Amino acid sequence: MRGLLKLTWLEIRIFVREPLGLVAAVGIPLAMFLVLGRSVSPGADHSARTTQFLARELPLFVSLFVSINAALSLIAVISIYREGGILKRLRATPLRPAVILGAHVLVKLVFTGISLLIMVLAGRRFYPVALHPHVVGFVLAVVVTTVAILCMGFVIASMVGTARFAQPIGSAIFYPMLAISGMFVPLSSLPRPWALLGSVLPMSHAVALLRGAWVGADWVVLLPHLAVLALTVAICLGLTTLVFRWE
Repeated sequence: MRGLLKLTWLEIRIFVREPLGLVAAVGIPLAMFLVLGRSVSPGADHSARTTQFLARELPLFVSLFVSINAALSLIAVISIYREGGILKRLRATPLRPAVILGAHVLVKLVFTGISLLIMVLAGRRFYPVALHPHVVGFVLAVVVTTVAILCMGFVIASMVGTARFAQPIGSAIFYPMLAISGMFVPLSSLPRPWALLGSVLPMSHAVALLRGAWVGADWVVLLPHLAVLALTVAICLGLTTLVFRWE
């Protein structure tokens, strides 16, 4: 545990020293949240559809964007470390592989939490509508979703050959998954083949879990989505163990 905390703290310090990475992790989601929120601010009629978009759908989308952004950053960092021989040197230390990789997950969870906290605080002052999520349930859903997406990111990072193509490949996988996840268009409104594909991919269950947790749905109802994401974590960890390359 001590080694995990020390390595996590070291990775946090390294990450903070890279201004572009910090801006991408915190600044871009915050700007997206506030700019999009104010650009579609409900007018005098306060239409129910616009209010629902601002009060639930946009915060959910930005939360997912933060998680995906964390996974893309993870893929890039792992690829850069592999190319630079850093992973090989870390592997030669007494630290176990699970500790080395776990530290990267903790770093991404920390900055995901910081990003969402800053958005909440800024939203109280600048967001056009009040947000009323069920905080405890939604935080748990964000953690589960982020861990699942990060584990998918580990599988991608295991197979990406060079850091140059790491983020483009990750984006080409994650964002199409998001497009057919039910985040923007209900699965029932998609063409049947796309709806079937979207329903079996983890991203649709992440969307359903976040949406349900936001409104305080019973966790018994959300259990199938939670189970799918837990299975995703288990499968991705198993695949990572088999295909991860340290050099």
